[in-house]
Amino acid sequence: MATTSFDFVPRAYRPDKPRSFGLTEIRGPYYATYGTRHLEDVLDVAGQWVDGVKWAGGSFALLPREQVRAFSDLAHKHNAYISSGGWIETVLRYGPDAVDKYLKEAKEVGFDVIEISTGFITIPTSGLLRLIEQVKKAGLKAKPELGIQFGSGGDSTETELAAEGKKDVGDLINRAKSALDAGADIIMIESEGITENVVTWNTAAAASIINGVGLEHVMFESADPLVFEWYIKNYGNEVNLFVDHSQILQLEGLRQNIWGNKSTWGRIANPAPAKG
Repeated sequence: MATTSFDFVPRAYRPDKPRSFGLTEIRGPYYATYGTRHLEDVLDVAGQWVDGVKWAGGSFALLPREQVRAFSDLAHKHNAYISSGGWIETVLRYGPDAVDKYLKEAKEVGFDVIEISTGFITIPTSGLLRLIEQVKKAGLKAKPELGIQFGSGGDSTETELAAEGKKDVGDLINRAKSALDAGADIIMIESEGITENVVTWNTAAAASIINGVGLEHVMFESADPLVFEWYIKNYGNEVNLFVDHSQILQLEGLRQNIWGNKSTWGRIANPAPAKG
């Protein structure tokens, strides 16, 4: 375990970084605009519980390159990776040369992971696999983002998304398995249609994805405390989650069983590996 104060109080087991399970990825500047000084404060306080920082909405394309690189350097200083977020959906509209340049510059500004989102565009599985191969050849990790709701990922309203209808969760599972076989490092699961912009949570879809793909191979968007609490309550503290940067300690306190609410307080357990 990492060094903490009041460590005489027992905690649910959490491995040190770099972790391969129980990952916490946080949102970079987008809904909240912040810079390197704010990120440095966040990582100084809670960096031992942050595994990755994800840009959102292509916001890095609105900053000077040296500022984007500074974010990467700061994350790496705290042993956290930098993910692009799903902006490749925009880049793909401008052809293969734009994709090549995007991956080249992503590498230059210190990105480690390229998220391959498909919320607004339709890509056949064969095309998704070619993108994974291209990302891996560029020396970057590939993280396809899959979901059951077309139009997800862009603040679409609940009414707009309902009009689009839902995709089949079985198709998502098959695409995820093919992506992992092709070298994808992990699959990001869009929250729309499951726990976001829905009248009733589609918990059956989450269960099918976990059972079909494997808990260790997926990361769930869960930037709502009730959502990440539900995942931990039902699947334990080793579930991989993407949250807002303001929620790190709230999430980690739940993972380690030092706090909770009525349905989780004192109920999260995970024994440490045997010594020797």
